[in-house]
Amino acid sequence: MVAIHQFVPSLVPHDAISSHARRAQNLFRSKGLESEIYTASAHGLPTKLARNYKNFPPRGTSDAVLLYHLSIGSEMGSWIQTRSERKIVNYHNITPASFFATWEPRVTEELRSGRKQLHALANITKLAITPSRFNKNELEGAGYDRVRIAPILFDPVVFDRGPDRSLLNVLFEKKKRGGKDILFVGRISPNKCQHDIIAAFTAYRRLHDPHARLRLVGGSSSPVYEKSLRTLMQRLKIADAAVITGNVSQTALTAYYKAADIFLCLSEHEGFCVPLLEAMSHKIPIIAWNSSAVTETVDNAGLLLPTKQHVIVASALDRVAQDKDLNQKLISAGSARLQDFSPEKNEKAFWQACACILEEKE
Repeated sequence: MVAIHQFVPSLVPHDAISSHARRAQNLFRSKGLESEIYTASAHGLPTKLARNYKNFPPRGTSDAVLLYHLSIGSEMGSWIQTRSERKIVNYHNITPASFFATWEPRVTEELRSGRKQLHALANITKLAITPSRFNKNELEGAGYDRVRIAPILFDPVVFDRGPDRSLLNVLFEKKKRGGKDILFVGRISPNKCQHDIIAAFTAYRRLHDPHARLRLVGGSSSPVYEKSLRTLMQRLKIADAAVITGNVSQTALTAYYKAADIFLCLSEHEGFCVPLLEAMSHKIPIIAWNSSAVTETVDNAGLLLPTKQHVIVASALDRVAQDKDLNQKLISAGSARLQDFSPEKNEKAFWQACACILEEKE
């Protein structure tokens, strides 16, 4: 039996990379392969889901293929370089350190370390897999000569799990007062530019919809940046209309999606952006800034803006809110686009990428 083991620096509940790794494990096992997940930490997840990577067999004693999930610098990234086994890098993108330099020195160093490890792994990796052309260009620029594009593994059924009914009732009670609900889902992070969303939302309220509400859903990668966002909301006098939720349960997330009228993404750097697919699944029209991998993930299933100028974003929000035909076209386009990422297609592409290494002789 050929074995393919995955190495994930950190496993986190409701995290796209962690969910992807677990689905990949199921896929490998369904093909008759031995497959375990190894991690340095499993935050809030049962220990039975993963093993400590430090307990992996010593060098020279394993003939498995090692699949390393790379998104940030880590001790595991240095450790994996010492291994002699065939290696696959599953690259989820490393946020440029410059986004965090003002806010989080520790995270900045981890990102710089990750970029160094990305380059160091290029010459000792058999294959790199990544979910977007945007990431593929980065990998080739870093020296990887064998790169395959395979979408991140997820199941749209997860997006449709029942909502938190209590929360949903509260959200719909507020809708009775009028005004649209604007939503963004993603970690509070400088590269995701929640400050631009807040500024554009403020312009939208002042120019078009004084009763609109904004919900920024997701945990935080930068407490300092998050604090600045809360200060900005106070200064712009929208604190009563905008909320930063922090981490939420899957049922609460579903409730926020079901209550949303428009999904707004003004991120400057994304390697894929799974919440865009979540919005499509929940039939929410998307407005996004035309940047990084957002462009190819959305494709023609959203209103892609060439600028983040706040007044223009506000006008786009108003147009989508008021133009029922455009609204429905965006929803229909989102549903069609989602079919390109069906579990069957995703698993086939991911397996075909990995299989070419598994079939090779060392």
